[in-house]
Amino acid sequence: MSADTRPRLIDTLGRTRRTFWDWRGRRPFWGGLLCILAGAPIMYIPYQTMTLGDLHVRMATTAGSGSLIIGVLLVVLGLTMWFQPQSRVFAGVAAILLALVSLVVSNFGAFLIGFLLALVGGGLGVSWAPGRPLTEAAAEPADGSSRAD
Repeated sequence: MSADTRPRLIDTLGRTRRTFWDWRGRRPFWGGLLCILAGAPIMYIPYQTMTLGDLHVRMATTAGSGSLIIGVLLVVLGLTMWFQPQSRVFAGVAAILLALVSLVVSNFGAFLIGFLLALVGGGLGVSWAPGRPLTEAAAEPADGSSRAD
């Protein structure tokens, strides 16, 4: 096998990156990512113990299980946006509603970090619309007029 016939690492990485870009372009990727990231502080912070010198402050509340459920649901909704883009509107609206509920249940939405991430991620999920494939976009001009070749 010569050096010319082996696939080069740059070609493989470029092909992998292009495949990921194509996959990302057909779904509300950033909305799903923000919803997944929003679930982490909402699940994590209510179960933490903060130490200030010799003083231990436990952040857990009676609604700790509610925080865990909200966080898990936000992660599931983010994955739903990624792998079922047809249900992006439902997942986005549910993420926005869970963000609002987390204000009351989960220490002000895990100190507003999870709340803001879920609110923006849900909004991105609701507002995302699939674009035209690149072959159709290149064939037709954006203004609707016919091409003269």
